[in-house]
Amino acid sequence: MKIGIGLPNQVREMDPAIIPTWATRAEKAGFSSLGSIGHIAYPGLMDTVALAAVAGATSTIGLISHIMAAPMWPAVLLAKEVAGIDAVSGNRLTLGISVGGRSDDFLVDGLGPRGRGKRLDRDLEVYRSIWRGETVGGASNPLVPAGTRSVPLMFGGGSPASFERMARWGEGYIGPSVPVGMAAQMFDAAGSAWKKAGREGSPRLVAIAYYVFSDVEQGRANVQHYYSASGEQTIDIVDSGICAGPDAVREAVKAYSELGVDEIIFTPALADTHEVGRLAEVVL
Repeated sequence: MKIGIGLPNQVREMDPAIIPTWATRAEKAGFSSLGSIGHIAYPGLMDTVALAAVAGATSTIGLISHIMAAPMWPAVLLAKEVAGIDAVSGNRLTLGISVGGRSDDFLVDGLGPRGRGKRLDRDLEVYRSIWRGETVGGASNPLVPAGTRSVPLMFGGGSPASFERMARWGEGYIGPSVPVGMAAQMFDAAGSAWKKAGREGSPRLVAIAYYVFSDVEQGRANVQHYYSASGEQTIDIVDSGICAGPDAVREAVKAYSELGVDEIIFTPALADTHEVGRLAEVVL
């Protein structure tokens, strides 16, 4: 099982200047991927900006969004933005998306939370058309350079439509930041949808887990603050899945490995670059 590390782009009161340093340390340590979290209505760094920054600061480590609420973007603009990040990185980006679960993130006029599932289905067609170099939306020229590839897609979410979308369009499924037992149910549903769709093999499965070493109390407070608009139940569920300390991190690696997950990405609860080295010492 591969082990990646998240970026602290949505940690409370993070300094955006930390992102390139975090990325270079993660690559040097040997992590498989760098992951970004997306939440517009929060004082963090936009996931596309964070991914673009680390695309330029690194050369080999994989990049992945986990997860971007795609329907809050105009489809044409997101497709071009993502294609550019992928190209700058040397084709290292995997785009993890979902319909989005926070209504306050939908800030663009005309792109509200209502009907976002059907809108995403239409948007996916737009993404592929743009990445294939076709003209769309009345443009007089293709919107991306020749040779642009179709960016690999993965999906999150817990509804039947999310799993069906994953099986039709994606390479696999990204689990939520919840305790292992709850995530296992999601991975089982992803596998079932994959088989039902007639896809060969198995979907790529990526687990996400928060971690913290140096200041557990502050780390928990940061995660709770990030999910504060989602309600007490969600906060409690996510908090119970935080890996606080080396033993909890090792237990998560063991548990997800036994589930057959392809990769686990540990998302930082602190924006402290020393957390990169501490995690590497424990899991790599």
